[in-house]
Amino acid sequence: MATERREESGDIMPATGPIDTARIRAAVREIIIGVGEDPDREGLLETPRRVADMYAEVFSGLREDPADVLRVGFEEGHQEMVIVKDIPFYSMCEHHFLPFHGVAHVGYIPNGRVVGLSKLARAVEILARRPQLQERLSSQLADVIMETMAPQGVAIVISANHLCMTMRGIRKPGSLTVTSAMRGVFQRSSATRAEFMSLISEK
Repeated sequence: MATERREESGDIMPATGPIDTARIRAAVREIIIGVGEDPDREGLLETPRRVADMYAEVFSGLREDPADVLRVGFEEGHQEMVIVKDIPFYSMCEHHFLPFHGVAHVGYIPNGRVVGLSKLARAVEILARRPQLQERLSSQLADVIMETMAPQGVAIVISANHLCMTMRGIRKPGSLTVTSAMRGVFQRSSATRAEFMSLISEK
């Protein structure tokens, strides 16, 4: 039985159970037939297995909880802005199952507790390795940091290229999509937002 998942955009809970690679292989074989190719041709013979293995990797975030990595922190008196910028990520647009990729900028102001910088990058990776929307990715990342670490505020800016815009449909290579999510003091204070935007813009 397929794992049931809520469809609300705010759902970040991990799925349960292993990925069904046999079902993926069978489905990919049908797609190959559907586009008019021969699934038994030498070059395509192992394609269903390769695609199943790839999906197990690129959707591995469905079975991980970003809150788990963010709970591993430590008490620290620092209460100034912390930013990790230019975090590279790769994700899959849930509308066409085509990749989108770019960088995430993550900032927060601690409220007595901080996490290792790599944990922020790991949270980005977990949430990106799911069927996603860039808007949702931004909001989910801000919400899980806010809920797990309870900082004074969180700021997220994500910039990405979407293959569903460049290799099909409107076909506009070079287009960048930028989304943001602000929580806490970043949402309330225009000066704090401006400081964050200035710092992530520095080269």
